[in-house]
Amino acid sequence: MAGYVFDLVGKIGSMALIRREDNDIDYNIFARIGAQLKPGMIWVTSGATEIGRIDYIKRTGCELTGILDEIKTDYAAQGQAILMELYRQFISPSYGIRQILVEHMHFNDHEKRDHIQKLLIRSAQQGTVPIINYNDPVSALENRKMELSKLRSSGDEDVVECVDNDETASVIAGLVHAKNLLILTSTDGIYSDPKDPSTLIREITGSDKDELEKNIRNAQKSCVGASREGAQGAKAKLEYIIKPALAGTNVIIGSPKYRIDELVGGSAPATRIRLLNR
Repeated sequence: MAGYVFDLVGKIGSMALIRREDNDIDYNIFARIGAQLKPGMIWVTSGATEIGRIDYIKRTGCELTGILDEIKTDYAAQGQAILMELYRQFISPSYGIRQILVEHMHFNDHEKRDHIQKLLIRSAQQGTVPIINYNDPVSALENRKMELSKLRSSGDEDVVECVDNDETASVIAGLVHAKNLLILTSTDGIYSDPKDPSTLIREITGSDKDELEKNIRNAQKSCVGASREGAQGAKAKLEYIIKPALAGTNVIIGSPKYRIDELVGGSAPATRIRLLNR
């Protein structure tokens, strides 16, 4: 694929879409993001499970109880429609939006990967914005682990799981050779001391692939904790973005309190990861 078909692959985490203090959806975040999404961008979104949970509680006055994996499935199925409704509300009516629900098997099969790549390219050419999420409602943990184990035992070294949408976004950025990969999270980026916001690591660079990977892995040593139960945190984010970064994609990890153009353009604080002199 010659040049960049996509200027941006972006991703936002569940907790960045929620006002924790009110246990409600943060509509301002949807408005800020939607105002800037346009064809030539791909948006990977978490949030279906958390939004489904909030919606269920509002309607019934209580939370679901039972098997955790089944609860997550039920919340995600309920939240998915609301999630897409919100993006449709705030993205310019001039643009179509297309929901694409993916699973790990779609990226671990070459024909399916090719099918998704062509779909995404057509979306840009046809003036639409793809909104991508992992298909949680139909993904059972036990079956998924068995499928992944089988793939790894067959000698496939490039197996992806994609349940964490940071990984999904990174895989898609590599698939379409995106110019920029923007990972939005609940902080301003990666900190050398996670307890001290003044220690924001503003740049991780390398003059070649080896130096860049070494510097990313050094930054991982500072990463502890995660924003919610089940999330893998900043260390995993840095792990997932290594491949697209080494392939030449500029990676930005930052907060959704800033506009997309501010984060990509460099006027907002964030952690920026890139190869020099490429």
